[in-house]
Amino acid sequence: MQTNFSAARLADPMIAESEQILRKCVHCGFCTATCPTFVTLGDELDSPRGRIYLIKDMLENDKPATDRVVKHLDRCLSCLSCTSTCPSGVDYMHLIDNARAHIENTYQRPLGDRLLRKLLAFVVPNPTLFRLSMIGAKLASPFARLMPGRLRGMVKMGARHMPPPSWVDKPQIIPAIGERKGRVAILTGCAQQVLETEINESTVRLLTRLGIEVVVAQGAGCCGSLVHHMGKEEKSHHQAKGNIDAWSAEIAGEGLDAIVITASGCGTTVKDYGHMLRHDAAYAQKAAKVSALAKDITEYLASLDIDGSVFADAAHGGPRVAYHSACSMQHGQKITRPPRDLLKQAGFDVVEIAEGHLCCGSAGVYNLLQPEIAGKLQERKRGNIRATQPDLVATGNIGCMVQIETDDLKVIHTVQLLDWAAGGPVPGKLKAGFGEATLAS
Repeated sequence: MQTNFSAARLADPMIAESEQILRKCVHCGFCTATCPTFVTLGDELDSPRGRIYLIKDMLENDKPATDRVVKHLDRCLSCLSCTSTCPSGVDYMHLIDNARAHIENTYQRPLGDRLLRKLLAFVVPNPTLFRLSMIGAKLASPFARLMPGRLRGMVKMGARHMPPPSWVDKPQIIPAIGERKGRVAILTGCAQQVLETEINESTVRLLTRLGIEVVVAQGAGCCGSLVHHMGKEEKSHHQAKGNIDAWSAEIAGEGLDAIVITASGCGTTVKDYGHMLRHDAAYAQKAAKVSALAKDITEYLASLDIDGSVFADAAHGGPRVAYHSACSMQHGQKITRPPRDLLKQAGFDVVEIAEGHLCCGSAGVYNLLQPEIAGKLQERKRGNIRATQPDLVATGNIGCMVQIETDDLKVIHTVQLLDWAAGGPVPGKLKAGFGEATLAS
């Protein structure tokens, strides 16, 4: 793509980066075939190619964001399916990030939108506040049908079973069982601490059983992805620096072999810390080190070269598992084989889902900000999953779990299934209603 940025504009590192990304686009349109919003809405401006034209015009001419631009960029899920499709290597992830930061700095959103975004940015990254908000939502859930779309989605989430706080979610060192073969830090997450506490507990059980010491570092918290995708650059960098400081202290102490992350959306962001803070003299080197150590739990487990004895006594009976690869896993981190291979190694019958490249509509808090589009993608994904006739669904991201699950689709984190196969407890969701013959076999 030809660009005409002025020298003054290119003096801004963000603009210079955006210009280089834009120049790689050759207008081929391959991205439109795999973009969830274009497939759903059929509007060129709701495709990556259309959004790239809008971003180019806005940044090249130093224009404040307009209602039209914001409408179409807000509809982007940041699923990054386009980056897996693009033959030219267009770095759409960082381009849309830069555009959203520009929107945040130049556009005044309607009052209701501003308040909702501030509420989400304030509450969700804080597990204590998020837990309290879920209690309030649970009380209001009987009236969800009477509420407007965005509020209805938040209240319906409160209707979920909310487990008590987990013993894992406080700073501590959990020793390896037997000989210590490695040492990792775990990101316990924010929403995950409230909605699905078993994930972190399964991770710790499995890792320590494999001889890995697990550290919950003092000072580590939200990865920053939620506010980052809202264009709140300063706040996301502040949260990133908090984690970098916490993990750097462990690296400088007894050291870390990896920083294990069980929510693929968080993993994509932590792996990007080095890029996010590359111009920060005080943090650039530490951020790059943290990003290099960040591993999805399945990515790290695959590196341990687990032998067959770990799953030799699996008593799950080989249920049929539909594997849903979260967008942040397959497109953001480019991790495709490890989760599937580990599940197969653990004795599960893994089946593929049609249109697996398409987003389920969760995308962080997208399902709360864009409920209509998210709802269409949700039903499309559920339909494709049901067509596989699975006993259960596996995925590696808390947002997808919440988005996909229904009474007939039990969605379990991949690490919970691996822990179960390795001798851990039956995942809570499967204790009631899952075939007793299967569990007993």
